[in-house]
Amino acid sequence: MHSYHRGDHGVDRRMFVAAVGTAGAGLWIPALAAESGGGGGGGQGKEKKSEEEQEVSPAEDLMREHGVLKRVLLVYEEAIRRIDAKQDLPPDAVKDSAGTVRAFIEDYHEKLEEDYLFPRFEKARQLTDLTSVLRAQHQAGRRVTDRIMQLATTQTLKDPQAAASLRDLLRQFNRMYAPHEAREDTVLFPAFRKLVSGEEYGALGEDFEKKEHALFGEGGFEKMVDRVAAIEKRLGIYELSQFTPKV
Repeated sequence: MHSYHRGDHGVDRRMFVAAVGTAGAGLWIPALAAESGGGGGGGQGKEKKSEEEQEVSPAEDLMREHGVLKRVLLVYEEAIRRIDAKQDLPPDAVKDSAGTVRAFIEDYHEKLEEDYLFPRFEKARQLTDLTSVLRAQHQAGRRVTDRIMQLATTQTLKDPQAAASLRDLLRQFNRMYAPHEAREDTVLFPAFRKLVSGEEYGALGEDFEKKEHALFGEGGFEKMVDRVAAIEKRLGIYELSQFTPKV
């Protein structure tokens, strides 16, 4: 995650992100000049620095983390397909995916929502029915992840009954999280941007960045994307073109 900056450029950026958030889309804006060197002095140096750094708002950052989760759901979908078809399924692909969910989604992303977003809605008495369901689903998801990690073994996949239990857990996880994250992207996150001031919104971006760095080091998001991509390659579902309908 990267810092959320103010100034004229930051105002334009906030307006853009607010519009994107309202539409329910999460975009990652790459650094404009990440490879350029030097700094310059005075105001010019500050302007150059602001252009070189990625600027990601709190809501936008949560949305792109949902992108990591969506890719794990696709891995789970492939695992379900292989179990049903009695095809080879490397158990580590499932276990590593569940480990990514546990570390990046449940222990980090969902904790941000539970510690920073939900309490503000509850204090303002807004969307409290939604936050209640989201909290309960977070807890349910963690229980399912526990079971997936326990069952993602070679022995399980050799036992038809145990493999069916693993498949059912993967289905339950996917069935819950697809609408869960969609509701957050299209309702919760846009409403959150309206709930807090611009100054508080920017400060939260800094808080999110510190927590990400503390848990995953620099480039935590990129590391998780690479981790999931490696699993996709292991299962042969990495190439995007293979999903294009041939009609």
